[in-house]
Amino acid sequence: MRRFLTALVLASSLVITLPVTHAQRSSDKSKKAAATVTAQRGVDTIAANQLRDYLTFIASDEMEGRDTPSRGLNTTAKFLAMNLAHWGFKPAGDEGSFLQRIDLQRNRADSGQTKVEYFGKTLVAGTDYIPVAGSGDVSGQLVFAGNGWFVKSKDIDAYKGIDPKGRIAVIFGSPNALPRGLSRADLRKPGEESMNPSDYARSKGVAGLIYVPDFQYLANWQNNRQRITERGLTVVAKLQTQTATPLPSIVISPETANVIFVGERQTASGIFNASYSSSGGTLPASFLLNDQKKITMNVANNVEIVPTQNVVAVWEGSDPVLKAEYVALGAHYDHVGSGCPPNGTDTICNGADDDGSGTTALLAMAEALAKAPARPKRSVLFVWHCGEEKGLWGSRYFTEYPTVPLNQIVAQINIDMIGRSKKEGDTNPRNAELTGPDAVYLIGSTMMSTELGELVNNVNKAYLNITYDTRYDDPSDPNRFFYRSDHYSYAPKGIPIIFFFDGVHEDYHRAGDSADKIDYQKMEKITRTIYMTLWEIAIRPARLKVDKPLPTQISGSS
Repeated sequence: MRRFLTALVLASSLVITLPVTHAQRSSDKSKKAAATVTAQRGVDTIAANQLRDYLTFIASDEMEGRDTPSRGLNTTAKFLAMNLAHWGFKPAGDEGSFLQRIDLQRNRADSGQTKVEYFGKTLVAGTDYIPVAGSGDVSGQLVFAGNGWFVKSKDIDAYKGIDPKGRIAVIFGSPNALPRGLSRADLRKPGEESMNPSDYARSKGVAGLIYVPDFQYLANWQNNRQRITERGLTVVAKLQTQTATPLPSIVISPETANVIFVGERQTASGIFNASYSSSGGTLPASFLLNDQKKITMNVANNVEIVPTQNVVAVWEGSDPVLKAEYVALGAHYDHVGSGCPPNGTDTICNGADDDGSGTTALLAMAEALAKAPARPKRSVLFVWHCGEEKGLWGSRYFTEYPTVPLNQIVAQINIDMIGRSKKEGDTNPRNAELTGPDAVYLIGSTMMSTELGELVNNVNKAYLNITYDTRYDDPSDPNRFFYRSDHYSYAPKGIPIIFFFDGVHEDYHRAGDSADKIDYQKMEKITRTIYMTLWEIAIRPARLKVDKPLPTQISGSS
């Protein structure tokens, strides 16, 4: 036995002292070369502790959930701009600043000055109706106008075959809601012709609007009544450049609707069931109501312009020619404010993962670029978008009013939720689709550019080799994730995109989405991988080829 052990020790020593082979020398050189590359790019600057420090501030209660617009969102924007200035970034917002201003329009209903009469009877505000938008004194006969919309590709035309000019339209649909079978992504499809109920009614000469709301609005009637008639909070908030001032508009109760439709060819309950019930039928064709029926509405709303902003910065490239092109990085820095499902007594929706994680990842990559010994050849464009939660406001605005030439953006990388991990043994059904600590969903990288898809995977395999789950990388995905975040504003402009996403979880849009639940080691790995990916795009001799058309949209919820 002793001889065996002695031989084993001698054999071990022989292995250690064997000459280094050519393959081993090549491997060592590769490792040294890789280390040199990462050092030149400064990727190690991106660290879990750094991410924790930034995100703890961005997702703190003091930011009040970063609603659009809000004081907390403005404070976050100033925090981002302060760091960008400190690191030497080039401002790419308005007037030499890091902020691209976006004006929102807000209507506050004044129930004390609003008066509605039907057949000479004064209706009771808060009981019979709720004022929702517009201002003015209008009077007219009535027209039933279906769901109020015009969408050419869906053959939806609320006033087909009738002349509603001078009348007040009765619409079955809650204010700002989409009709069944239509998504906001459908309306953003290139070449689509569509108009919302207010704009379409105005184009037809309609004097005012009456909405008969859906089940959800009715279930929250008291809250809506209090919000509109007592506290006067925001009723309509939209991109000022995209929609004119709304027509005088009210929402009526089912009881009021029943009274209005007495003796007509369709009853209010019949239309309601066709509009909203899961087993409902086809919505009736529009028709003029009895000419004897007339409503007078004096709707009072105070209109104000409220500014908000995107945060935009450029890190200039080193190549005298290629620096005119941009690799774009994006994340939405807004969330939903407060009032979402609570976490105990806490009702502030901090949005640590959604999308404080993306916001922080961009900030960490900006710091890494600023501290790196080398610069990429192309410039890097950073855009922190506002209003994603309200309908991609910030990214839609930026791509319509870009502060750099849009055709010079070679790719856009969007980060929306990369901080949560599914723990081993987690059986919570709300976490069923959450990715683990070494995985992330990759969406869109192959949808428009074969080269981009290959590059993304090659960088990952040669670097940290995290798991890219592509189950949602499909335009027919029923969740519609490809259409639901800011990257989608860039794709119709011909810009290939990549979307990184950790999956929905138990705290999605809830007060429990807090900084203490973030997996910072996961965030570090994903952020570093994205950073190395943007470098590879930025140093390519030729820009990525777009060799596939933008996927056709599939109808569904957005």
